[in-house]
Amino acid sequence: MVLQPGFLSSVGFTGIIHEIRFLFSSSSAILYKKHFISACLRGDDHLQKVSHKPKLTVVSSYHYFRLVYRSALFLAFLWMYISCRLRGSQDISAVLESRPLILSLIWTVFTVEMVLRFFPSRLESPGCQKQFARNYIKTGKTNIDIQDNNGVVLVALIWIAFNAVFGALHMSGLLDDGIMILLCLAYSVCDMICILFFCPFQTWFLKNKCCSTCRIYNWDYAMMFTPLFFIRKQYTWSLLVLSVALLIRWEITFYLHPERFSEKTNDYLQCRNCSEKLCSHKKQLHSLWKQIEDYSARRIRQLKGGKP
Repeated sequence: MVLQPGFLSSVGFTGIIHEIRFLFSSSSAILYKKHFISACLRGDDHLQKVSHKPKLTVVSSYHYFRLVYRSALFLAFLWMYISCRLRGSQDISAVLESRPLILSLIWTVFTVEMVLRFFPSRLESPGCQKQFARNYIKTGKTNIDIQDNNGVVLVALIWIAFNAVFGALHMSGLLDDGIMILLCLAYSVCDMICILFFCPFQTWFLKNKCCSTCRIYNWDYAMMFTPLFFIRKQYTWSLLVLSVALLIRWEITFYLHPERFSEKTNDYLQCRNCSEKLCSHKKQLHSLWKQIEDYSARRIRQLKGGKP
């Protein structure tokens, strides 16, 4: 057996010793032996990718933290809403204002998040940080190309129409204020799911490669708080106005400095300069889904009497 020259440098002697120990100690030794020998002969870096999984970055950890506490806020408000309905309380807004703890917590959390978005931050994704001048790294090219810009209007129309349905139901009395607030909190959880796992806007409409190049990244809060338009309360409209201000600032920056939003003119958006690696989570999920599909297809063929 001859090892390819690139194999030792990519895996290292420590990695080889680890692989050999695992080879003779694991219950799957025979299968792994074939895999290891094959990789040695090929001289590729597959073993390095297997043994060195992507580490959780600071940005990723921050997004997971937001997913957890947003989910907790949603569940807490859901429990409160159900409890109020079971006790026969019709005006959820009056109940909230008489017990302002959860309401104040929700308002404070999202207000702080939005205010921080107006300033550069190392905790946030390059997707929203590309608007700032300090994150603009010239590539030397002048051909600004934003592939997903044509889908922006379509996304806006779909989102407005979708939420107009809930607004009509609210104005007709079929939905109360509590449901609209729950809808906002559900959107906030979905926002984190879009970033970490699966984004329908990216997949079906905008076709951007990742969050870093997303044309509508800073639309998230305005989209999240759209249902609050139908609740005429100071605490709801203040969140809505702040989110719209964030969106307007984003759009003004885009039209004044489109070069910051294009991967061809801003080297900050290149994969090699990415500090978040959030796309790795989506790739892992897509890989898992592909494995499930392949397994299901094999099982179906076996059940039909075909070859596995």
